[in-house]
Amino acid sequence: MQIKRNTVVTIDYTLHDNDGSLIESSEGRDPYSYIHGIGATIPGLEAALEGKETGEELTVSLPPEQAYGERDEELVQIVPRERFKFGGELAAGMQFHASTEDGKRVVTVTKIDGEEVTVDANHPLAGTTLTFAVTVREVREASAEELEHGHVHGPGAHGHEE
Repeated sequence: MQIKRNTVVTIDYTLHDNDGSLIESSEGRDPYSYIHGIGATIPGLEAALEGKETGEELTVSLPPEQAYGERDEELVQIVPRERFKFGGELAAGMQFHASTEDGKRVVTVTKIDGEEVTVDANHPLAGTTLTFAVTVREVREASAEELEHGHVHGPGAHGHEE
């Protein structure tokens, strides 16, 4: 079966940045499963997988606009430390959910200077060219329940485990 809209795709992958550094891999973990065609994975990877079948391997390099987008410096802001009420010590690298004009976003603390905290709402991989090495492990039709819920069910899924 070929990968097309509303199929469940299961892949093994490795992901490197434009310097060749390993970012993430499914090696030693469950493969990644998603429903194709509903925006459940990055656009460039989804486009590259369209029409592929079980057992096919591919390597695809994706510029930022086909992955997590370009960095937007307007998404970097300085906010008062008093806005962070979580009962712990604030440190660079921490992530929080923030309400913005565009809805909820994950922000990363990048700098703390006294009572000023710099946060960045860009995806950590924004502005990065990504290279995926992928092996297609399985392609099947998504169930009506999976389509209704918008995620894959079963082992290795990023939804329900059953």
